[in-house]
Amino acid sequence: MTVVADVGVVETTVIVDAEVVEELEYVGFVTRVIAFAIDAALIDGVALLVGVVVALIFSILPDSHAAQAVVIAAGGAAFVLWWVGYFVTFWTTTGQTPGSRAMRIRVVRADDGDLHLRHAVVRLAGLLISLPLLWGFVPILLDDRRRGVFDRLAGTFVVATDQ
Repeated sequence: MTVVADVGVVETTVIVDAEVVEELEYVGFVTRVIAFAIDAALIDGVALLVGVVVALIFSILPDSHAAQAVVIAAGGAAFVLWWVGYFVTFWTTTGQTPGSRAMRIRVVRADDGDLHLRHAVVRLAGLLISLPLLWGFVPILLDDRRRGVFDRLAGTFVVATDQ
């Protein structure tokens, strides 16, 4: 096993019946943070664009405080659904968000199976639970396979990819 400290990549060779099957490069903390920042910029950019369009539409309609409160609440709920849908959809379809693709990383299951909806939802929930004080991210720095708490909960790894 080789550890490359400056980019946070760990290479492991998987051996089955004395035959090399696949070499995995587990991705570290910094690469994941950059990918997440790209995704956050995309999510927020789309949300901002939608917010501007909604504000323009409401600027030509009569002003009602009750309607404003409902629209603000609906907008908050839509943002949460957009955020959850973004990650869950990309993880379950390709294993890569646009930020992950830009950083050439992919979320894969530990047992090499398909990433299903339940795995993506558990991973996202674990990610949210891990955010306070970043306690769930510490294992990424310490684990040989660079798995955070949310990766362990969902049974996933983040690996480098050519695509």
